[in-house]
Amino acid sequence: MLGFGKKMSRKAALPPGTLVHIGEKRAEKVKITVVDYDKTEFRQTEVETVEECFPYKEKPTVTWINVDGLHDLAVIETIGEHFGLHPLVLEDVVNTEQRPKTEDFGDYVFMVLKMLYYDEEATEIRSEQVSLVLTSNCVISFQEREGDVFDPIRERIKKAKGRIRLMGSDYLAYALMDSIVDGYFGILERIGERVEDLEEGLLANPDPEILQAMHDLKLKMILLRKSVWPLREVVASLERAGSRLIHKSTMIYLRDVYDHSIQIMDTIETFRDMISGVRDTYLSSLSNRMNEVMKVLTIFASIFIPLTFLAGIYGMNFKYMPELDWRWSYPILLAVLIGVGLSLVGLFKRRKWL
Repeated sequence: MLGFGKKMSRKAALPPGTLVHIGEKRAEKVKITVVDYDKTEFRQTEVETVEECFPYKEKPTVTWINVDGLHDLAVIETIGEHFGLHPLVLEDVVNTEQRPKTEDFGDYVFMVLKMLYYDEEATEIRSEQVSLVLTSNCVISFQEREGDVFDPIRERIKKAKGRIRLMGSDYLAYALMDSIVDGYFGILERIGERVEDLEEGLLANPDPEILQAMHDLKLKMILLRKSVWPLREVVASLERAGSRLIHKSTMIYLRDVYDHSIQIMDTIETFRDMISGVRDTYLSSLSNRMNEVMKVLTIFASIFIPLTFLAGIYGMNFKYMPELDWRWSYPILLAVLIGVGLSLVGLFKRRKWL
């Protein structure tokens, strides 16, 4: 939270619409990829300058302009000016701390989503903001860095699989949203496997490392919940608004995305309960282990207390103790001590304390 506040403080006292990049600092060049297609033709190019994207605004084909990198504000501003994007929209694009949302401006629809993917090397969940701008014939996507979950979409467009080449830009926007949401399921599967491993390890050997692992999982679930919870409102708003840019034939697919988001939220809540259950089980296991230790110590103490009492009596240095002069005092006392000890052990076994 402190890091977030420090980032947002950079915008203090600036006029609305001022572009300030809030995110990781990068030095590489912004990469712009254009995918242009219709029923019969397909073309994918990586443009060198942002001006090369301008002719696609008026083309009758469907165009997907993907921008990798938000640190070059001049590029973002140039795209916004040519496509008529509001300054506040551009401000939200370069602010990577945005909450998922959607806004309908009539001529275009602006959406902010969180794309999550699993980093195999670091075994961590990575989050990236994706901003989508839907126009009558274009979809402009802004990403923080190169690399995403959209490769299956590119393959479908290239090989004309499914109906994507037969539909408009609204269907392309749906496909991108659906790909982001489907990525959440893969992350949930990994978290589910991790929770099962923790449960099995907990039953075998309650280790303090399990507590740290549970804390890490809890943070992952918070990240997922922050990304998915507002996503439901994004899809629901698109349905309620009835934008002229989204055709009725695409609405049914958006409802499918909404159903998926509800399913993901239910799974997240289930995993949160399971993690809480694992934590409670861990604490109960520690308590049970401590009780077992205390039980053993108490049994030993209970056996040796009367023996210590008898030994203490005959350890006193009084002169007139008649037992001190008896020939068989020592073996008799040992026999009494052994008898008392065995009697207590038998009593504990009858009561099933041992």
